[in-house]
Amino acid sequence: MLHPQKTQPLYAQIANDLRNHIRTEKWTEGQRIPTEMDLCDIYHVSRITIRKAIDELVRENLLIRKKAKGTFVNQFSPETTNHMTMVKSFTREMLEQGKVADTLHAEVSKIPADYQTAKYLKIHPGDDVLLLKRIRGSSKEDVLAYFVTAIPYRPYFSLVAKDYYGSFYEYLQQFSIYPRKEVEYVEAMLATKELQSILKVSNNEPILKRVRFTNDPASQLSEYTECYYVGTKYKYYLDFSNE
Repeated sequence: MLHPQKTQPLYAQIANDLRNHIRTEKWTEGQRIPTEMDLCDIYHVSRITIRKAIDELVRENLLIRKKAKGTFVNQFSPETTNHMTMVKSFTREMLEQGKVADTLHAEVSKIPADYQTAKYLKIHPGDDVLLLKRIRGSSKEDVLAYFVTAIPYRPYFSLVAKDYYGSFYEYLQQFSIYPRKEVEYVEAMLATKELQSILKVSNNEPILKRVRFTNDPASQLSEYTECYYVGTKYKYYLDFSNE
């Protein structure tokens, strides 16, 4: 139900509702969503409002428009991606560029997995997940990236934010968890209003989105991370050697 009196605009409320349809798999990957006119009837708002809501999800790559066909839930499955790279932490990447990585802010919580997260982590919906959000930089003043990480929760994982200010992979190693396989994809995107605020960028500044899936065969733990980088401050290197 929409609340016109809320400070949040109607299009943003609708965008949140549409996101929830995707997260709960009411709308599944590859499915065509209702037309803009149908959504106007459902939410009792103008077509301009619906279009702004859909635009938000298109920018987040949750939806994709196909000419003369409609708007569809975007498809991505780590099992069908063949690009494997070495697992490398942000801390290590910064060191290789001659910089020292800092965590400027961290939040950690234990939440139940939604359908999409459960699929990525190969667990059941409702299972406990450690959700870690961190703003990373090369100094206390220079924001470079925002990371959102999900991993199946274990009782020995800390729920104290300060314990995650260093390298997350080094933190996992103390529990003999060593992510060894990685699948990831990288794409350019426009910053949402939330990312503009977090990364301190304008709406015209480029953002690099990097989605990473790792797993440790020994512990059978999978990790899913969405990384958002300030495009003007970050360089992404690939090593194509056969070592």
